[in-house]
Amino acid sequence: MNDSPGWASPGSAPSDGDHSGTPATPKPSDDRARAASKWSQEQPPAAQWSSPGADPSSPQQGQGWGTPPQGPGWGQVPTQPPGGNWNQNYGRPPAAKPGVIPLRPLGVGEILDGAVSSARAHWRTVLGLTLVVAVVSQIAQILATRFILPTPTAFDPDATGSESVRQAFDAMLSGLVDLVPPLIIGQFATLFTTAVLTIVVSRSVLGRPVSLGDAWAEARPRLLSLLGLLALVFVMCGGIIAVGVLPGALLGGAGGAALAVLGGLATSVVALWLYIRFCLAAPALMLERQSIVQSLRRSAKLVNGSWWRILGVTLLTSVLVSIVSMIIMMPFTFGAAAADSNSLRSLLDGNTPDFSWTYLIISGVGAVIGSAITYPIVAGVSVLLYIDQRIRREALDMELARAAGIPGYETPGS
Repeated sequence: MNDSPGWASPGSAPSDGDHSGTPATPKPSDDRARAASKWSQEQPPAAQWSSPGADPSSPQQGQGWGTPPQGPGWGQVPTQPPGGNWNQNYGRPPAAKPGVIPLRPLGVGEILDGAVSSARAHWRTVLGLTLVVAVVSQIAQILATRFILPTPTAFDPDATGSESVRQAFDAMLSGLVDLVPPLIIGQFATLFTTAVLTIVVSRSVLGRPVSLGDAWAEARPRLLSLLGLLALVFVMCGGIIAVGVLPGALLGGAGGAALAVLGGLATSVVALWLYIRFCLAAPALMLERQSIVQSLRRSAKLVNGSWWRILGVTLLTSVLVSIVSMIIMMPFTFGAAAADSNSLRSLLDGNTPDFSWTYLIISGVGAVIGSAITYPIVAGVSVLLYIDQRIRREALDMELARAAGIPGYETPGS
């Protein structure tokens, strides 16, 4: 155990079953166990149900189960019991919370709230990093759009039959090609922010401050490995989808288009399964300092048995991030369209618009602001999902509590 963001060495605890990781509840005595087993024989008769806090020796008469009795305590919010353990893991001690999350298995809302709280707690570090990365990535996307991507496919409105099918197929391929540069650039931008923000979030969990220089110093030795990990996952998922689309693309025509769509959908399911299976590899690589292959295996082990839950959290995060980005970018998109009237007119006429520099720059400003806000949320959710899985399987909450110096969690003999 150390105080670095890695916390505990991997494999120090079993990862084959789900455990809460909280201190075990003491076993009840034999007398209490026997008393609990006689509950059904010792409960009061239905006609003698008394209100909470009333004297058991003088139950209220004449009121049954269907009519709640009136008296002191009824209709009022129950007060917290002695010890402060009301609604805290069913009587167990409350979870320690040295930082942005409680040290216990997390709910979906707690994961999202922890990601946002991490960004707010270290907003100078987070904002400085994400703004730089967003500006660089957006400039790269604008240059790729203007100088690398092919000219948009022109449509013949009078085309019919096989010619219209061919044009639709060419448009689909052109759309897929147009998505490649933004996807690659966006993934590398996410890689860089995730590398640094993983350190920030890990310190936030322990309630410790961190500067951009500290986070960069921690993340820099792992950047090349993280780059290799991202490239490997991207090639695996992209290659699987390409295998499904390629036969239809080679066949061509209406049959080829249908085959390409079906093959792409089928292989996309496989690629999604693979992506979720390896989605915790990046945090494992950064925090446990493992190799690429070991990080992939580590992610697969942590995700095993929780694939659907992690998929749901990932999809929910993607939807929320998309909504936030759309809300932020919408005014800039309208402003860019108003400033570039020729492109807007071409779009309304049904032609493929050739966006000018004015449009790309104004819309790019909105994309930068949206990315600066959403990058920390995506990175934070990824790291907190990793931490949550380790808490559930390996009692990482105990290690985190010791690393945070919380009383009562010291290592025995220390």
